[in-house]
Amino acid sequence: MQNYFGLRGESLNAALIWAVIMPAYLLFGYNNAVAGGLLDLPAWVELFPQIDTVNTTGAKQAHNSRIQGTVVAVYTLGALFGALSCTLIGDQLGRRRTIMLGAVVTCMGSILQCSAFSFAQLIVGRFITGLGFGAISATAPNWQTECSRAGHRGFVVMLESLFISGGLAISAWLNFGMSHTTGGVSWRFSLAFSCLFALIVLFSVPLWPESPRWLIKMGRIEEARHVLAALDDVSIDSPVIAEEVREIEISLQETGKGTFRDIFRNGPARFANRAFIAAVTQCFQQMSGINILGFYQATIFRTFLGLDASTARILAATVFTWQTLCAPIGALTIERVGRRKLMIFGAAGMGLCMAIIGGCTSHPENHAAVHAAIAFVYLFNLFFVTGYLGLAFLYSSEIAPLSVRTPITALSTTSSWLFNFTVVEVTPTGFNSLGYKYFIIYAVINWFLILPTVYFFFPETQGLHLESVDRIFLESKTIFDPVRVAKSLRIRATLEKSGGIRLDEGKEKSVEDQEVEA
Repeated sequence: MQNYFGLRGESLNAALIWAVIMPAYLLFGYNNAVAGGLLDLPAWVELFPQIDTVNTTGAKQAHNSRIQGTVVAVYTLGALFGALSCTLIGDQLGRRRTIMLGAVVTCMGSILQCSAFSFAQLIVGRFITGLGFGAISATAPNWQTECSRAGHRGFVVMLESLFISGGLAISAWLNFGMSHTTGGVSWRFSLAFSCLFALIVLFSVPLWPESPRWLIKMGRIEEARHVLAALDDVSIDSPVIAEEVREIEISLQETGKGTFRDIFRNGPARFANRAFIAAVTQCFQQMSGINILGFYQATIFRTFLGLDASTARILAATVFTWQTLCAPIGALTIERVGRRKLMIFGAAGMGLCMAIIGGCTSHPENHAAVHAAIAFVYLFNLFFVTGYLGLAFLYSSEIAPLSVRTPITALSTTSSWLFNFTVVEVTPTGFNSLGYKYFIIYAVINWFLILPTVYFFFPETQGLHLESVDRIFLESKTIFDPVRVAKSLRIRATLEKSGGIRLDEGKEKSVEDQEVEA
């Protein structure tokens, strides 16, 4: 057994975050934004005139905008298939080897992109880069969630928001710096730089423990006991380890071994209900409108607000830097406030910001309106990073039971990349045909789709062990029950902690009967 450099307990959990999760999610943010910052570079436009929307007008600009949307979005299309592939290879390879495979494929795609001298090679490179990172994005949250303790799982996984935002900021500032160079290096270096993060992930992952829950699912109980002992910093013979292993095995017995087809059927464990919630959570992350700002922020500042190229790039970089600074808000509050409240807060705020941005960009000649639009772009990023960026990955993996966690999170991540692709693909055309009205669409989505769906269908998972989340759905009969049952379970847990009630696997009487007896 590995000794993980002698690290145990909190220090081992911290090492997993900084050595693997940080570079993986810096790569996430970096890849999402890097292409959008290259679209108006002279060397880029000269080599790929098919996607020039800066120096064209009229019908030619409209035609190029459609091609541009496809080229930028083909990365997300690759990520969609990469995430979906995890339904086949995720449980076979395990968490670590799937992430490593994704890192190798990502490097291959980045090399193809940065060395491109033809339009076809650029497109293939972007697709392969996405294919690799799609596998990472569908697996890393599972690995992190399954290795984290219940009391601080939210904080740990929400750090993904910080790292993704950091990757966005690095990409924006690097693109700004390279824009002052001439020739192909102005864009080739930016596309090649992502290899650094992928290589760190590739060589770091083998040094750290595999998911103990995956090991138990695969029947490798003794290995899982050693990993759990290291993560909890207790002896391998500790009763704590025996109890954890027992709870995980019971969860597997109650929910079954699970297959991909199972997630489209409810059954006692309500797999389909959980798959729906996980997929919708990731869909909402993308349909909030963040990809308008993430992929096309510099375009917005130039086209809608009339700013020069240099100012637009600086503003884009400072917006992402601001988002990075705001990211700890969600991480520090999620275990106090809970998942549902942060998502509701985020949707309400993002809808407000999109409505105001739309109104202000309709008057680009009004300097006060321009300044207000810029301010609400910053504010939108605060709401998004607090309520949806890392939280969507956390919630999707928490909702999924161990038996089908890989296919459900693969499906939910596929949903994320599918709607990411959709938004990125249609946005240039939306800007060209609808103008400022395009922002209003996302205000409506946030207020009248995302917010009520979270309120009525998303149960609270704050402070619950992953195996305890299963009880929410085992005790639910309809899609409306999980919110009520989760609230009931939290009351039970509170009473048990206070010594008022003794619960045994949550199978006794109803909470109302227990409260009467108490």
